[in-house]
Amino acid sequence: MFTGIITRVGRIERLEPLGAGADYGLRLHVAAGPDYLDDVALGDSIAINGACMTVTALDRTAGTFAVDVSAESLARTAGLDRPGVVNLEKAMRATDRLGGHMVSGHVDGVGTVTRLAAVGESWNLCVLAPPSLAKYMAYKGSITVNGVSLTINQVTDRSDGCEISINLIPHTLQHTTLGTLAVGSPVNLEVDMIARYVERMLSLGAVPPVA
Repeated sequence: MFTGIITRVGRIERLEPLGAGADYGLRLHVAAGPDYLDDVALGDSIAINGACMTVTALDRTAGTFAVDVSAESLARTAGLDRPGVVNLEKAMRATDRLGGHMVSGHVDGVGTVTRLAAVGESWNLCVLAPPSLAKYMAYKGSITVNGVSLTINQVTDRSDGCEISINLIPHTLQHTTLGTLAVGSPVNLEVDMIARYVERMLSLGAVPPVA
């Protein structure tokens, strides 16, 4: 479990194919900085751009770690198939402050940035979510974008999906990779966990129980 509060901006430095062919995934070698990995052990979970991954190799002195990403995960996420900066968050402890919201690290879909523009001291980020996620988007609800816990300020339903508007304060831009986004950038989205369970319960409640 995670909170959506990014604790470090790292970098995917190297990609290593796990086999030949489209059915094989990649091993990502990620630089995080020596101090970041002091309390990390093999098998621990770290969210990379919002996708929960398992640490399979670790070099605390160099400040690097590796994760294996399956072909399925690569097909359903964005930003894990190439070198570049990424948002990192270690799994939360039971005693941690829940500064964002409950995040599972399971990406529900990939959205597309439609706007990133300055508005006063802040920035307005708009993302087009796929139609399958539209029912989970709500005014003042929570959304995770590339692992960052954010609040939805506006929801606009469209024929090609659901566009959400989010306000980014300068601190968020300085301490995450969201400032590197541009119109057309793909982003990993995770909807609010509670909304997902409510939708499931309501859908089952509408169907008569099987005798």
